[in-house]
Amino acid sequence: QLPKSFSLDPEGRLWIVDRGAPQVGAEQVPGGAKLVVVDLAGDRVVRVVDLSPAVRERSFVDDVRFNGRMAYLTDAGTTPALIVLDLETGATRRLLEDHPSVVSRKPLRAEGRELRDPDGQPVVINADQLEVSPDGQWFYYQPCCGGMSRIRTHYLDDPTLDPSDVERHVEPFADTPSTGGTAMDADGTIYLSDTDRSAVLTISPDGAMRTLVDDPRLLWVDAMWIDDDGQLLMPAVQLNRMPDMNGGESAVDPPLTVWGAPLGLRPDRRH
Repeated sequence: QLPKSFSLDPEGRLWIVDRGAPQVGAEQVPGGAKLVVVDLAGDRVVRVVDLSPAVRERSFVDDVRFNGRMAYLTDAGTTPALIVLDLETGATRRLLEDHPSVVSRKPLRAEGRELRDPDGQPVVINADQLEVSPDGQWFYYQPCCGGMSRIRTHYLDDPTLDPSDVERHVEPFADTPSTGGTAMDADGTIYLSDTDRSAVLTISPDGAMRTLVDDPRLLWVDAMWIDDDGQLLMPAVQLNRMPDMNGGESAVDPPLTVWGAPLGLRPDRRH
């Protein structure tokens, strides 16, 4: 079991997402889905948050973002959903389960072709990428194939709301392409990789989408990060060339590279 995602919270602690399953569609390991919190200064685990109450048999907990006392996670498994975690109480809520905004509804593409698993079936990754606006008011999310939706965070945070009431407040936001990863700056601009065109796009707070850079070396950019020097870091991980997405055969061409673009960006560390 390998962790899927890493994220720093506003206090500088490292949160490691243990997805609880070895791959999309596989059964959960009992007690496997969790958040592991590491104090980097002390080099020690300070907390483990059990996500078992919020997962299904074939969940795949994918990523996490923070908003004050709340954390939001995507479940990309066969029954996709959002997971909302109260960091103070440890209570979880499972929302938007099987809602159209979390379900993959078009082919997943990279380098100009549709991706297939080792059995020749289309690769499906449901609810995946997620971001929180700098003011904490909006939550953005999408399946790996796009498009992106948004919802005001107070609808996610209110435990008195019935899940059906939450669903009514989902809004379509941007017609995004197949995506490896996202990042957000302090001005609310989303940076999103286009895996089909080997490009990185920007999405402004009003939903306008533009190409920032396209380059054949940007092979499945994932886990983008804005560093303290204002540089956009773009790991080209070639995930689409790995056997699970390439018909069972590896076409990975080492080395895997992290590219950087010195754009003078302001990172958002509040969420």
